[in-house]
Amino acid sequence: MNNVQETEGRIEVRVHGTADKPTLIYLPGLHGDWTLIGRFRRALGERVRFVEFTYPRTLTWSLDDYAANVETALASEGIHEGWVLGESFSSQVVWPLLQRNRFRVQGVILAGGFVRHPAIWLVRLAEKITGGISPRLITKVLFGYARLARARYSKAPEGAEEIRNFIARRTELDRQAAKHRLHLLAEHDACSVASKTSVPIYALTGAFDPIVPWFWVRRWLKKNCPALRDYKILWTADHNVLGTGVRDSARFVLEWIS
Repeated sequence: MNNVQETEGRIEVRVHGTADKPTLIYLPGLHGDWTLIGRFRRALGERVRFVEFTYPRTLTWSLDDYAANVETALASEGIHEGWVLGESFSSQVVWPLLQRNRFRVQGVILAGGFVRHPAIWLVRLAEKITGGISPRLITKVLFGYARLARARYSKAPEGAEEIRNFIARRTELDRQAAKHRLHLLAEHDACSVASKTSVPIYALTGAFDPIVPWFWVRRWLKKNCPALRDYKILWTADHNVLGTGVRDSARFVLEWIS
């Protein structure tokens, strides 16, 4: 694995599509980049202006820092309103984004997301494992993943290239950044924000999701979040609901933002 060093404050943004379409802003999961979202973006077609982010491998940012830097990056592209799609980790960036109220959020879509993680012990365990896992073991896991991905994307050159880019980005600093993000998740509680927001909230989850158990998340949202409009469970998908359930995910997202 490469030992790449990156500037902590650098956040990258890419915009696909034109400003006359609804704006959908994708904030990535724990991996922190856009390398796994290509299939979902292509499934949306040209019906939205799709904005995607890659976070820096920062070991110091708070969740409010993430939200502030997202706002700055959007403003630099002349984007001042839109729908926010927060995947997994980035569901926790969504809440300070709403609380800061500097960017006009037209609606929120949680993908494998939550308000406060329903099993904090699981997050702390993941943080401990991520902090202690050896680079050699990570390399073995990623090469195994690459073999499976090549079979899956054998007829999709763009998808295969995205998988290669995903693996290339998994560096030692990347592992440390993931550990830091898990620590942020373990400490964060956005229940008061979610219960008071008037911004429409929608959610997607895969039925098989051992990382964020959806039955607890859905129960809390239905009971405590008046802004919740819909909660879809994709029975053939897992935690990576935008990837394993790409067609249904794209269909529901387009219905909601239209």
